[in-house]
Amino acid sequence: MKVKIGKYPNRLTCRIHTRYMDKKYGIVNWPTEYNRTERLLEQLEDAVQSVYNVFNWAWFDRRTQKVKVRIDRQDTWSMDHTLAHIILPMLQQLQKTKHGAPYVDPDDCPKDLRPKEQDEYGTDDTHFARWDWVLDEMIYAFDSKVNKEEVYMRFDIATERDAMQKEQERISNGFKLFGKYYEGLWD
Repeated sequence: MKVKIGKYPNRLTCRIHTRYMDKKYGIVNWPTEYNRTERLLEQLEDAVQSVYNVFNWAWFDRRTQKVKVRIDRQDTWSMDHTLAHIILPMLQQLQKTKHGAPYVDPDDCPKDLRPKEQDEYGTDDTHFARWDWVLDEMIYAFDSKVNKEEVYMRFDIATERDAMQKEQERISNGFKLFGKYYEGLWD
């Protein structure tokens, strides 16, 4: 298998007004009425962006991300194991660099991560903790797939079958969560 994925194509964006407002008021607390300077900066940003949009249309919007994938026959013999080697480091990097969290159904998480009350943005006190827990479970499942022998080496012959079954249930749940929240895997 050989995979080569290029960078996403860039676009020109003017953020004169946006940067000014973020610096002055913060990212969320912009006023509904602008003063003269703020209106002027907004108009300037709109004018510059309209020029940028011509260049974006002519040059950047016609570019696509370059993706080359070559699959060898042996890559599909144990495709779940092959993909786990790719997915595991991507999940680990996402966990370190994430900037947000998608909605996670409280029923998918332990009881201590269930919401108590929501704030004005529709999130609650455990919103981000639920996503962290889901990512941890996915990483555990894919790590177990990559290092399968090590998972079962934790159990000796005398270990009860229940412990191994609970371990397998956790791994299977991690894969189920991966499928359910696949579209939430963004940074």
